[in-house]
Amino acid sequence: MSAQIIDGKAVSARVRAEVAERVRGLVARGVTPGLTVLLAGEDPASATYVRNKEKAALECGIRGATLRFPADVSAATLAAELDRLNADPEVDGILVQLPLPPGISAEDSRALQRRIAPEKDVDGFLPFNQGLLMIGEPGFVPCTPAGCMRLLAEAGVSPRGKHAVVVGRSNIVGKPMAMLLLAADATVTIAHSRTPDLAAVVRTADIVVAAVGRPGLVRGDWLKPGAVVLDVGINRLPDGKLGGDVAFAEAVSVASAITPVPGGVGPMTIACLLENVCRAAERRLPPA
Repeated sequence: MSAQIIDGKAVSARVRAEVAERVRGLVARGVTPGLTVLLAGEDPASATYVRNKEKAALECGIRGATLRFPADVSAATLAAELDRLNADPEVDGILVQLPLPPGISAEDSRALQRRIAPEKDVDGFLPFNQGLLMIGEPGFVPCTPAGCMRLLAEAGVSPRGKHAVVVGRSNIVGKPMAMLLLAADATVTIAHSRTPDLAAVVRTADIVVAAVGRPGLVRGDWLKPGAVVLDVGINRLPDGKLGGDVAFAEAVSVASAITPVPGGVGPMTIACLLENVCRAAERRLPPA
C-alpha cells in the first residue's frame, strides 16, 4: 500500500483563491481588509516569514503592512503601537511576530500578545479566542490546526467516530487541534514526548497529528495500517533539508493518507491566516 499524498500547496492555493474572491466582494462594498505585523529585531527566519505573509496578503487583495522596529525597542513602545492599531478601524488583523528580541522579557512578550484586541487576533492565540474554541463558540481558530482540518476535509476524511491521537500539547497547535477534532466528533487522545509507550498510543489512532518538533519521532511501525497522518513538524535536518516529525519514507507505506514536509501542512498556515483576516473584515460590513 502507498498512501495518498495530501497536497497542502494545492489546497492552500484553493483557500487563497476563495479568500481573494471574498475580498473582492468586500472591496465592492467599501471594505478593504487590513493586516498589520509588528516585527522587532533582525531574526532572519522571522523576516522571511513576515515577507511571505505580506506577499500572500497583497496577492489576495488584503492591505498588508509590516511595522519594523530595532532590536533595542522597548516593550512600552510596542505596547503603544498595539494600542494605536487596536483603535484603527481599518486594521482588521494584528500580529506580533515572535520571537521578540532578547531585551524583551518572556513576561512582557506574553503581555504584548495579549494586548491585541480579541476581534483583531487573527492568529487565534489569545485566551479569549482559545476559550471560545474550548466551549464550541465562533472565534478565531489558530491557523495551523484550522489548516489541518481543511486538509482532512479535502482528503475526504471525516473525523466522526475515529480515534485521533494528537502528539504535542502546545497552545498553538496541539491543544486547539484536539478541540477541533473533538468538535468534529472524533475521540481524541493528547499525547506528547513524555507519554509512556508513546508508540503503543499512536498505534491505536485512525488519525495521527504529529506536532512536537522532533524530526522523525513517529516511525512507520508506530502506525495502524490505513491511518491518516498529518505531519505538522518542520525541522531543519543535518543535511540542510526540511523534514517533519514523522519518518515519511517508512510511514508512506503504512498510512492511507499523509502530508509531506515540506508542502503539506505548512502552506495552509498562511492561507488560513488570510481567511481569518477576511472574516475579521467582514464584521465591518454594514447590515445588508
